[in-house]
Amino acid sequence: MPLFPYDVYFYEAFAEEKNLLKKYLPQNIRAGYTWKTVQETGDSNPPAGLISIRTQSVVPPDWSAQLSGILSRSTGYNHLLDYQRLIRHHLPLGYLPRYCPRSVAEQALLMWMTLLRKLPQQLRQFSDFHRDGLTGEECAAKTLLVVGVGHIGYEVVQIGLGLDMQVFGVDIVQRHSDVFYVSIEEGLAEADIIVCAMNLTLKNRGYFNYNLLGRAKRKAVFVNISRGELSPAQDLLKLMQKGKLGGIALDAFNEESELALALRKGEHSTNPAVAAVLKLSIYDNVILTPHNAFNTVQAVRRKAEQSARQVQSFLNQEKFIWPVPLDET
Repeated sequence: MPLFPYDVYFYEAFAEEKNLLKKYLPQNIRAGYTWKTVQETGDSNPPAGLISIRTQSVVPPDWSAQLSGILSRSTGYNHLLDYQRLIRHHLPLGYLPRYCPRSVAEQALLMWMTLLRKLPQQLRQFSDFHRDGLTGEECAAKTLLVVGVGHIGYEVVQIGLGLDMQVFGVDIVQRHSDVFYVSIEEGLAEADIIVCAMNLTLKNRGYFNYNLLGRAKRKAVFVNISRGELSPAQDLLKLMQKGKLGGIALDAFNEESELALALRKGEHSTNPAVAAVLKLSIYDNVILTPHNAFNTVQAVRRKAEQSARQVQSFLNQEKFIWPVPLDET
């Protein structure tokens, strides 16, 4: 391995996270930081043998020969598996499986309640204090369908039950005895609110496509706080244009790296997925947030502390506490 200026380098580290990482990392570890993605920095070579990213960085394949490991500060790891398949050799990969289930679940709640209560319209109509067209819906007695009942999905289930909702779960592995599991077809026929909390694999990309969501109960609200590749933006736009959904809330997007870069630079993108997201943004009954569901004080603190533990374990023992399960597809 070549000599590097840093022991670990953190990409996509926003200010609050950077400050906490500095707090939890031992002073003898040489750490570098940037808020930019790998591609935004223009780095031609990795600045450290161990790099840490989130979900928007695209790591060059030719870096793999110089890297000793990659830590993703995320609960999802499909992007790491994609990189592993691309480079075709083993590279130690780590992630953070348990730092943000509650924060992401509460974001899902925030998003579906924002749509049910027509909050964007309420804010806009404050200027003339009119209440015409602002009558919303309560959560109690509505049916919530949670697709993917892992750590995050289970928290969504508990929130729904606490709001006196009827809650169904869909998952190929039925881990929880207190969850009422149904098939996706049964759930879509009943659900007023559909929350995607699935992990992304090679087999389920595009799962919430036009044909599947087109079978949902009319005017159902769809929320994705997982991965954008599960619900292609072009399909969601078509569903909105045809009036098949009552609302859409997204915190994750397919082609997210390109979308984020185009928005930050204020540049036009010819990518149809990016264009579809921008068209969705004009609808009153669409809520779009910048992959921010994890971002609470509590979760960011846990994230920094767990990232520091991962880094120390890897630098001292050449292995992660929480390695990516490489047998998943």
